[in-house]
Amino acid sequence: MNFLSHLYLAGNSDGLIIGNFIADSVKGSDFNSFSKEIQQGILLHRKIDTFTDAHPVVEQSKQRLREKYRKYAGVIVDIYYDHYLAIDWNTYSPVSLEVFTESIYTLVQNNQAILPVKSVQFTRYMLEHNILYGYSKLEGIERVLKGMARRTTFESNMEHAIHDLREHFSLFENEFKQFFPELQQFVAEEIKGINQ
Repeated sequence: MNFLSHLYLAGNSDGLIIGNFIADSVKGSDFNSFSKEIQQGILLHRKIDTFTDAHPVVEQSKQRLREKYRKYAGVIVDIYYDHYLAIDWNTYSPVSLEVFTESIYTLVQNNQAILPVKSVQFTRYMLEHNILYGYSKLEGIERVLKGMARRTTFESNMEHAIHDLREHFSLFENEFKQFFPELQQFVAEEIKGINQ
């Protein structure tokens, strides 16, 4: 899953949200320098990624892209799935997407001092382009894919993946709708364990 899904799944805990936000910038056991709740958020992020990567429905989505995008197929699917979460947001949250994203931006800005450098840099980009809210628009997804393509070490062709999303929109959407409730259940159990 990409940023929007991770932040949504983290629930109402500031620490879990921050941990999920910075997790990709924290390698190995480097998370030990953060508060317990942020550590739990980082670990939750990793568990979400593991669950997602191993799920057969997600594999169907990735398989559709693998020939063109190889190892980047999973990254692209993560971004697509954030789009489906965003466009159907009111099904999943009583708070509007706009209000949710503004609350995330405020939380992240208020905690800049403890964020890794890469997360601080991403925060600037995220705010400048309103990335989280942008997931609700195909133009926003295209911007994210182009940005990711610029940052990859090897030629990824991710900038073209917007065409695959348009071409197979219903197929990817159906797979997301099959998968996401299972992920929600998995995360709910994980958070229950954290809170015990």
